[in-house]
Amino acid sequence: MSEQRRLTTEEKALKINLRSDIYGSFAEIGAGQEVAANFFKAGGSSGTIAYTHSAYDMKVSDSMYGKCARYVCEDRLMQMLDKEYSTLEQTLHERAKASRFFAFANTVESLNYHKTNQGQGWIGLKFQDEIESTPNEIVMHIKMHDTSNKRQQEALGILGVNLLHAAYFEHNSIEEFLEALTHRLPRSRVEIDMLRVSGADLQRLDNRIIALKLVKMGLTDATMFDQSGAVLQPRTALYKKNVLLMRGRFRPMTKVHVDMIESGTKQYLAEEDVDAENTCLLLELTLKDLTADGKISDKDFIDRAELLCSMGYTVMISNYLKHYKMIEYLSSITQNKKIGVLLGIYNLQTIFDEKYYNTLNGGLLEAFGRGFGHNIKMYVYPAINVETGELYTVDNFEIPEHLRGLLDYMQKTNKVDNITEFDSSLLHILSDDVLAKIHSGVSSWEEDVPVSVMKAIKFYQLFGFREEKFAKVESN
Repeated sequence: MSEQRRLTTEEKALKINLRSDIYGSFAEIGAGQEVAANFFKAGGSSGTIAYTHSAYDMKVSDSMYGKCARYVCEDRLMQMLDKEYSTLEQTLHERAKASRFFAFANTVESLNYHKTNQGQGWIGLKFQDEIESTPNEIVMHIKMHDTSNKRQQEALGILGVNLLHAAYFEHNSIEEFLEALTHRLPRSRVEIDMLRVSGADLQRLDNRIIALKLVKMGLTDATMFDQSGAVLQPRTALYKKNVLLMRGRFRPMTKVHVDMIESGTKQYLAEEDVDAENTCLLLELTLKDLTADGKISDKDFIDRAELLCSMGYTVMISNYLKHYKMIEYLSSITQNKKIGVLLGIYNLQTIFDEKYYNTLNGGLLEAFGRGFGHNIKMYVYPAINVETGELYTVDNFEIPEHLRGLLDYMQKTNKVDNITEFDSSLLHILSDDVLAKIHSGVSSWEEDVPVSVMKAIKFYQLFGFREEKFAKVESN
């Protein structure tokens, strides 16, 4: 444990206060001015704080930052950061020659008097790492789990000090930064479900790896990023949307995956209660599917993320091994909009496996009630039965007799169906086989993946591809 990690919140604030080259402002809305208060209480704050304020009145807030659809949202936070940092630059010309400026802002909904809401909010920091340099940005979304308003305010104050201290002194690695950020704040108090960084001084911190680490370190259960690799806050990105989910390893993405997505999407969008204009296709990687030999390889994860994003997909990383937990999570966001799940027939077999739910008191029935009781439909892609060579679908699905009634109920209530249009010539393709061919230098793998994937694997040398392996195999 480093010297900085042992510092208390007050000591961190004092350390920053005593630095003559760190100078900035605090703008806090919704949960008091707890962050600024920590710097005032530590002493020596006149050397650090240019000003603090809190625009609680909506009209005042609008007059300062401009109109905004909601007051606790990322757009409002960015308005605050840009306005406050600009004020420092425009007002303190002489100070800028000797100081590293920062603007700290938060807009937070803390627990109300009747405790009927979820404490949550946006926190951001715009700061210079060097004097007169271009500023960097750190933006995050948090959920607060303390059961009293006072405790939530206290947690926010600790987090704000941690953020400033980590930004200036502890951003050499992602792990170091995240550990410093959450010091004295266990997940039971504060959950960080979105965090992104930008700026020349933070270029070595990959936002996709940050998203992975948030889940891996238990700071949240799910996070996501879009086609460009930009990190998204799940509840904002998916709120009241139809979601079409496909879970898998995608190691690598094959023609079967693409056919499943294209065929399943067509079938999903044909549903009466699905709005095509308000639908998000989501490819999900679970921590289990990112694990090899008990470890998660950042390189392997980035390989898959690069491919999926380059193909235009939005990617989610989650810690939800069980299907019903993933559905439960998404349902809490989509507000009863229809959720579609694309899966292979052998994945359906896992879902109906009673051993899968040994940890639940109600077993399989509890899981189905919690997950599949929502507005959900599973679209099942067929396979070739390895024993009989016949097409294996929901219609000839092998299931214990005492569960046959449950499957019939799922079919009759439109919660499970076959994907009816598919390319039968692709059913022989398996990701594991493709990966094995890449590793062994057998060029026939190129026929099993989309052209764009093949080119990307070769150009970026993904999944262990090396040109010399194939040259050696061909020469033999």
